[in-house]
Amino acid sequence: MTLEKGTLIHNRYRIVDILGQGGMGSVYRAIDENLGVSVALKENLFTTDEYSRQFRLEAVILANLRHPNLPRVSDHFVLGDTGQYLVMDFIEGEDLRYRMERLGMLEEEDAVHIGAAMCDALNYLHTRKPPILHRDIKPGNVKIAPDGHIYLVDFGLAKVYQSASQATTTGARAMTPGYSPPEQYGTARTDPRTDIYSLGATLYAALTGVIPEDGLARAMDNAQLTPLRKRNSKVSRKLAAAIEKAMSVDPIDRFQLADDFKTSLLAAKSLTQQVPGSYKIVPPPLETMHESSGEDVTQVDDGHPITGNNKAKKEPGPVPPSSSFSQEDQPFVSPLKRQKERERRKRAATMRFIFFVLLLLGSAAGVLYFRPELIPLNVRSLIPPIGDFYATATPTLTPTLVPTQTIPPTFTASPEPTFTNTVEPTKTNTPLPTQTQLSVITTETADVTPTVPVINVGGGAGQIAFASARLGDPQIFLLDLNGENLFQVTNMPNGACQPVWSPDGQRIAFISPCKKEEDIYASTSLYVINADGTDLVTLEASPGGNFDPAWSPDGSTIIFTSQRTGQMELFTTSVSEPGSATQLTKGAARVESRMASWSPDGSKLVYVVKRVGVYQIWMMNADGTDAVQIIRSGQNYHDYLPVWSPKDDIIVFNQRCAKSFCNPYVLSVSATERSTEQGLKLPFNVIYIEDVGFSPDGFYLTYKGVGSDNNFDIFYMTLAGGDRVRLTDDPAQDFHPAWRPALVAP
Repeated sequence: MTLEKGTLIHNRYRIVDILGQGGMGSVYRAIDENLGVSVALKENLFTTDEYSRQFRLEAVILANLRHPNLPRVSDHFVLGDTGQYLVMDFIEGEDLRYRMERLGMLEEEDAVHIGAAMCDALNYLHTRKPPILHRDIKPGNVKIAPDGHIYLVDFGLAKVYQSASQATTTGARAMTPGYSPPEQYGTARTDPRTDIYSLGATLYAALTGVIPEDGLARAMDNAQLTPLRKRNSKVSRKLAAAIEKAMSVDPIDRFQLADDFKTSLLAAKSLTQQVPGSYKIVPPPLETMHESSGEDVTQVDDGHPITGNNKAKKEPGPVPPSSSFSQEDQPFVSPLKRQKERERRKRAATMRFIFFVLLLLGSAAGVLYFRPELIPLNVRSLIPPIGDFYATATPTLTPTLVPTQTIPPTFTASPEPTFTNTVEPTKTNTPLPTQTQLSVITTETADVTPTVPVINVGGGAGQIAFASARLGDPQIFLLDLNGENLFQVTNMPNGACQPVWSPDGQRIAFISPCKKEEDIYASTSLYVINADGTDLVTLEASPGGNFDPAWSPDGSTIIFTSQRTGQMELFTTSVSEPGSATQLTKGAARVESRMASWSPDGSKLVYVVKRVGVYQIWMMNADGTDAVQIIRSGQNYHDYLPVWSPKDDIIVFNQRCAKSFCNPYVLSVSATERSTEQGLKLPFNVIYIEDVGFSPDGFYLTYKGVGSDNNFDIFYMTLAGGDRVRLTDDPAQDFHPAWRPALVAP
C-alpha cells in the first residue's frame, strides 16, 4: 500500500512525495524531522523470512560503505508486518538518462569523467571484504549533483559476491535490456566483470544516443554490436575500443578490474589520474533540479534561487527522475533516435498506402479477369481489351435456381433385423480445450455396452505441474493450459521442486528441500503426493541427496539420482515399498550417472553420464545392461536433460557450452536409429529454453523460458515451434514444468 504524502513513519520520517514504484515496493522522498534533511526512503513490502533476511543483510552491508561517489545508508527499520525500510542520502540533481534526453549525445570528455568516477565507485565496491556487486548500472542510476559531482546510486539489487562456488547471499537478479551482460540472464554466475559490462554499455549509450544491442541476443548470435564509431564518428578510436572491450560477450575478454577500465578510458583522452571522488562534469541547469523537487523557482538579481509557494509557477516541462533510486521503466530514446523513428514511421505509412492501392488495383483486375459478369455490360464495353471481346459475346444468362429433388431411400425387407454396436470416436483437431469423450452409437440396446475410457486427446488438454517461488521457498503448483485454476499441491517447510507425474496422472513425485533451482541437490529426499495435495508419502530419504526422479511407464517404479555412494548414480525404488532402493549404475571414480528418462514401453533408459568434466547422453536397458553413448558432442558442450517422446520416435535434450557462456538450446536424435551420433538442433525461435517435457500425445513441448520481461516462466508450443503460449507471468521464478499424462478412467 503506497504511503500518503505527510505520513510520519517510525516517528521520524515524514513522506514528501513518491519517487518511483516497483514490484517490491516504492521509493519516497522524506524529511528526517530529527535532522531536518531530505532522505530517500526505500520500501520492501515482501516480508517473508527470506526477503527479510536479505533486506537486513543489504542494510548492514550498505551502511558500512563510505565513498565520495556513493550515497550513504543511514537507517533501517521494520513496521510490523507492513514492510521494511532503508534510509539513504537524497541526491539532488539530474540523472544521466535525463541529461541524455536533454542534450543528446555527450561530449567525450564528459563521458570519460563519468566513466572514471563510476570505475572509482566500482573498484571500491569490488574490493570490499566480501566484494559487493551493483548489478544494475544504467543511465538512470548515474546521478549528477548540483556541483557536477557524480554518484552511482540505487543499491536495491546489490549482492555480496563470495566465490565461484557460492551463491548470491542478498539481492535479486535484474536484467535491463541493452545494459545487462549475457551471464546476468538466467542462473549463470555474475562477478565484478558484470558491472564492467554494464558501465561500458552506459557509456556507449551516452556517446551515441542509442541503447546498444542486448547482450543475450549477441550471445545467441541473434545480433551484433554496432561499432560505436559507426553511430558517432567523432569518438576517438581508443575510447571506442575501450568501451567495446568492456562490452565483450565473454567475460574473459573484458577488463578484469574496474581500475583497468578506468586507466584505458583516461589514456584514450590523455587525461591524468585524479583522486577518487574528484571527477566532475558540467552541473545540471538550475531549473531542472528544482523542477525535479517540485518547488517553484524565480531568479533575483544576485543570481540565487528563491523557492516558495508564494511565487508564480513556471510552465510545466519535462521532469527528470530526481531520486537516487530513479526508475527506468521506459527505455531511453535520444532526440536523434526519435527523429529517425518518426522518419521510419512516415516511410512505413507511405509503403502501406502504396500496398493498399496496389491491392485495390489487383483486386479490380482479378474481378475483370475472373468474374467480368459482375460488371455492367455498358461499362465492360468501355474497358479494353475485354470491351472488344464482350462486344460480340453472348450476353450472360442469369441462372434459375431449381429446388433439389429428394429421392426417398429404398429399404430392403429382412426377416429379422440385425443390431450392430458401432463405436465412433468424436473427430478432434489438436489442440483441444477440454477432454473429449468417445461416444457409443447403437441402433438398439445391446446386451453388453463396451467400456470406453475418457482420454485427454492432443497437446491442448490437461494441466501442467511446475515449481514456483512466488510464495517464498518453491512449491509445486498445477495450472490449466488456459492459465486458469492455479492450485498449490505442496506446502513443504523447506520448499519442493522437480515434479514428475505417475502414468495415470493421479500422483506426483517430487524432491524436498528445495530453496531454489539448482544443478545438484544435496540432502534432498524423494516424496509422492496425490494431485489434490493429500496422502504425502516419503519414498526415499537416504543420506547424500536424492533427486532427478522419473516414473516408469507401468507406474510401479521410480528411477532417481542419488549421491549415497559419494557420487551421482542411478537407483530404482518400488512405489509400493518406500525405502527399497536398488543401485542401477556403478561408474568408476568421477564417472557419474543421472537424469534418466524411460522409453514409452519401459524397456530402455536414456540418461546422462558425466565423464572428463562434461555431460554426455547414454542409453541402456532398463536393468542397467548394454550401456552405450548415443551422442558425441565433444569436450566443448554439455548434453543434458534427455526426454523420450511418448511416440517413441525421438529423444530431445538440452545442450549448452562447457567452456564459455551460452544459453541452452534443444537438440533431437532418433530414439531407435543409431546411424548418427550427432544431435539435430531444433530451429526454435526462442532466446532461452530448458527443462523440456512432452505433452501426452507427443505433439507439444512445455519448457522453462524467458519472456519479454526477462523473467523465467513456463511456456508451451508445438514440436515444430509454433503456437507458442506463455503460461505463467509471476515475477518470481517458475521452473521444472511437467505435463499431466492423459487421464484414463474406467
